[in-house]
Amino acid sequence: MILIHALLTENDLADEFVASFRARRLAEKFFYWFPLSVRAWLALCSDGAYRNFVRSRSLIGSSAQELAAFFPPGPLEVLSLGSGQGDKDLILLEALREHGTRVSYVPVDTSQALLEMACGGALRAGFAAQGIKADFTRREHREALAAEPETPRRLVILIGNTLGAFDPIAAAGELARLLRPGDLLLVDGELYAGDATMAGYDNPLNRRFAWAPLHAVGVRDGDGDIRFEAKEDPRLPGLHLIPKHFHAGRDMAALMGGELLRLSQDDRLDMSHSYKYAPDTFLRILSDAGLAARWQGRSLDGRFLMVLAGLA
Repeated sequence: MILIHALLTENDLADEFVASFRARRLAEKFFYWFPLSVRAWLALCSDGAYRNFVRSRSLIGSSAQELAAFFPPGPLEVLSLGSGQGDKDLILLEALREHGTRVSYVPVDTSQALLEMACGGALRAGFAAQGIKADFTRREHREALAAEPETPRRLVILIGNTLGAFDPIAAAGELARLLRPGDLLLVDGELYAGDATMAGYDNPLNRRFAWAPLHAVGVRDGDGDIRFEAKEDPRLPGLHLIPKHFHAGRDMAALMGGELLRLSQDDRLDMSHSYKYAPDTFLRILSDAGLAARWQGRSLDGRFLMVLAGLA
């Protein structure tokens, strides 16, 4: 039996989607909500074309034993924020078990479908697992995820460049507040590489993923186009932003649960963004949030930086 505790309901998400669309903004969570979006996401991860998934997964695979050695035998709660389907988490869970750690796995995501996959995979592998359907951007949900003093030591995971889907400066501080002395955080980020970074996003498979929530409400390719940009965040040197948006080519109406969501020609619908970093900038963000690196690793191509950190 798959157990999922819902802090965020499907009705909440439906209401948020309508309000978000009308405000001309589609938040990150809606790219993993619709069944079409989940299918597009799994396709993006399946054939190696999405290099960030490959980098993050291969880095976990090559480093899992080294990371597991940081945790002594005994109980450990693994809280995975933005877990997705959980396949990268499972590699680390297996390594932890080999080191004598008794793992309880708590994947957290806004996507019911992906949470079911994450919990199901862990249960089949013999791990205790319970999912939490929650939105990390909500203060009340973050408070609900905080560990009680008497609960076991905790490893918090936020990988796959997921930090970059939010405001990384603010989110790093929120992550630090989830940790107690002795708890650790595993987080990663994509290192910026100019045109090569843009090429990783502006390609047919990633465009299919970006289109999926629009297709789910009746917006078609001929209704407009999705545009990617590259910007600098002036708050820190070496902090880069890749936003995307839908540009309406004509007057049109999407349909969500019987509600018309209208866009006029040349309207802009802002979509989710992704932050990238210079290596020192990524480490500085963690340090400024009160986190001290205990371990660092890079993907084989040098484009992904993963850090295991605790409270400074």
